[in-house]
Amino acid sequence: MAETFTITVDGKPVVAHAGEMVLRAAQRAGIHIPTLCDDKRLDPAGACRACLVEVDGQRRLQPSCAWKVAPGQNVKTQETSKRVQRHQDVLVSLYMADHKLDDEGLPVETCNGNGLREWAQECQTLSLDAVEAPRAARPGDKNPYITFQPELCVLCARCTRYCDEIEAVNAITLTGRGSETTIGTAGMRGLLDTSCELCGGCIDTCPTGALVEKKAIEILPQQLERKVRTTCNYCGVGCQMDLNVAKVDGVEKVVRVTSPPPGETVNDGNLCIKGRFAYDFIHHKDRITEPMIRKADGKLHAVSWDEALKFAAEGMNRVKQRHGPKAMGFISSARCTGEENFLMGKVARAAFKSGNVHSCAAT
Repeated sequence: MAETFTITVDGKPVVAHAGEMVLRAAQRAGIHIPTLCDDKRLDPAGACRACLVEVDGQRRLQPSCAWKVAPGQNVKTQETSKRVQRHQDVLVSLYMADHKLDDEGLPVETCNGNGLREWAQECQTLSLDAVEAPRAARPGDKNPYITFQPELCVLCARCTRYCDEIEAVNAITLTGRGSETTIGTAGMRGLLDTSCELCGGCIDTCPTGALVEKKAIEILPQQLERKVRTTCNYCGVGCQMDLNVAKVDGVEKVVRVTSPPPGETVNDGNLCIKGRFAYDFIHHKDRITEPMIRKADGKLHAVSWDEALKFAAEGMNRVKQRHGPKAMGFISSARCTGEENFLMGKVARAAFKSGNVHSCAAT
């Protein structure tokens, strides 16, 4: 087990683990330190400078996301240090000068939220002249899922670091210099012409909504009715995902899919292209929503589950009686859970005495 010791944050004793960062120890103790560039899945970058804290013995403020704990360390956050709070007031004001604002003078809210807006509401912001940063987007990008809004980007590099460190595809990167720095691709190509896997992880990790889903209905976080945690059924890995449900024209609909916070589930906050974007079938007009059987008139009729299961069982028994168990085959799917695949094997071998059972995962 890692060595533990006590540090002091805002006058409170906090148990810390050797080698961890101040930010993690403070978060575990329920102490809030604002940050934009931090993601638990990524290596510390110290890019946004939002999480600077005052550490006794250090002449300068230090980034808590990249500053390691030490025994007896004394740390002050914006709650107890006027120096830290003054730094945050100025820094968030500088960010806002280079950010799209709403009628209230706050960073605009997006369907993915906006961490800069939340942070600005905690600070005494200054009134600064707007900065015209010529950050370029990719208006000709024809990919169907991801769009980049440069006026909301704070260049925290979370998206590019995610693409590098988690997905290992390096499809996007920081490109340009100075005020022209932007999130670009090789030759500013569209994502379909790069190594991008369209996993949408960049959308998930973006703190300001600069990266959003193209086809999602624009529903703000506070307009959601609820989130429903469920298991993705596109393969057998068991990734967890959250269905974001909102009322659209008076009817509850899934308006987008998001991943649970990192560290909570087996997929650690990650999803693939299918899990994140392929949810259109839920409300498709052609979706079959109830069991159906073909009756004597040759047409499909909706029936109850009990009737459908009875009909299927009787039909399978007729085949067994007429042709024997060797004439029967049972095929399961990698999209089923381990328990469901086990039951398929049980039905084949125990109920129908057939060894002809197979799964697409075996090929």
